[in-house]
Amino acid sequence: MPDLTFPASLRYSRDHEWVTETREGSVVRVGISDFAQDQLGDVVFVDLPDVGDSVTANENCGEVESTKSVSDIVAPVSGEVIAVNESLEDAPEVINSDPYGEGWLFDVELSDASELDTLMDADAYAAAVESEGA
Repeated sequence: MPDLTFPASLRYSRDHEWVTETREGSVVRVGISDFAQDQLGDVVFVDLPDVGDSVTANENCGEVESTKSVSDIVAPVSGEVIAVNESLEDAPEVINSDPYGEGWLFDVELSDASELDTLMDADAYAAAVESEGA
């Protein structure tokens, strides 16, 4: 397995998205994990939800296209999209080089903050990735 990182400050979904609270209990930033970008290969295109869209936890809300495949972005939480990372339109490859920083995808105003409790911490996520046979 390559040397992947899973910052302890983030929460993770089983679909390989990460979440960090930007405004406690109300707004989160969403991206894809280091593992996900590594599995995808070179990201060439990202289709994100629009500002104002509603997303529902565990439902598809966009796509990440790489030289290898197309993968769904699965919303880790429910709420309204209040910002998208527009810089990914011109530079989607930043997801590969900085998945936890400049490669973020979108911000969501939560409709149910308790959904954060269903996400994994870094240790649980690392164990889940390892059990996938990565």
